[in-house]
Amino acid sequence: MLEIDGSYGEGGGALLRTALALSTLTNKPFKIKNIRSGREKPGLKAQHLCGIKALKEITGAKTPNIELGLTEIWFQPGKIKSGDYTFDIGTAGSITLFLQTILLPCLFAPGKISITVKGGTCGKWQASVDYLQHILIPHLNKFVKNITIKILKRGYFPKGGGEISVEISPKFKLNKHKDYVGLLEKINSKVKNIDLSKQGELEQFKGVINMSLELTENNFDEKVINSLNNLLRPFNVPVNISSEIRQTQSIGGELLIWSKHSNKQKEIDLDNPIQLSGDALITINSSPIDVAKEAVEEMVKELSSFGAVDKFLCDQLLQFIALKENSKIVASEITMHSKTNIFIIEKFLPIKFQVEGDNIIILKK
Repeated sequence: MLEIDGSYGEGGGALLRTALALSTLTNKPFKIKNIRSGREKPGLKAQHLCGIKALKEITGAKTPNIELGLTEIWFQPGKIKSGDYTFDIGTAGSITLFLQTILLPCLFAPGKISITVKGGTCGKWQASVDYLQHILIPHLNKFVKNITIKILKRGYFPKGGGEISVEISPKFKLNKHKDYVGLLEKINSKVKNIDLSKQGELEQFKGVINMSLELTENNFDEKVINSLNNLLRPFNVPVNISSEIRQTQSIGGELLIWSKHSNKQKEIDLDNPIQLSGDALITINSSPIDVAKEAVEEMVKELSSFGAVDKFLCDQLLQFIALKENSKIVASEITMHSKTNIFIIEKFLPIKFQVEGDNIIILKK
């Protein structure tokens, strides 16, 4: 078994999630100690428990008895199976953090796989399901025939109650190869080069506001949209913001905005989409202008970096584009999250990351 120290880097849950995903893909078992030792409350949280249980159900993986707060486990991966699955994280546990554990191996299932997940759809210190849907998923289309995410219910802190569905129709099937090495060879022969190194020409801004019905008094969403239009007017490109209001168990919401860029031919590259984002959570005490300012300031900071990938997408994307050698990324910033993921990916896959400043190139060992 591979032996992993969970205190490496920022000592958070990303290391465990990435290890679980890659272990399942490569069929390499591992042991991990010091799980989330860098956090105020170390050990497994609800989304980690749910992710491990999901892999046990989908693949037949084996582990010791697991419980909240556990700081050391071993994991013996199984084989990914197609089918319909439903998982409930409970309360507002992060749906997106849960999916970071299972999404990678599910891309290469033997047939169509449908997953329903219940939990929180956005919150502090996590990417929202909207970010997953609009920013991450477009980069995964190259690996599958089809992948869709539908947001069925919104779930905010503390009660959660959100629900999404994910449907994947695989293009490359792991069970058609002797092992993961054969899968990687197939991917490298069929997937176009991944080049996310140039920001390109700004073409438009898009965004979505989601929030509870209770926050619609005084036209909150319209005021946010008006503020966004004023703040983004100097860029002189179209702005398209939609809003979504739902009845929810807890009051909350989020604004997500992102830029879209074209290449030298003034075309938006669907294989390598360039999108830089900013977001802001919405609470019962939020003001429309402050929400708009927070999201815009974050996005403008990403734009001014001249990176082609924002710092949050970089660490989420690494385990996927590591499947394709000679991939290139120029990120706005190489965070500790990204460095942690690089450390764990190199343990499982036969590749080497070359990092120079905010530039990453993935090379075959």
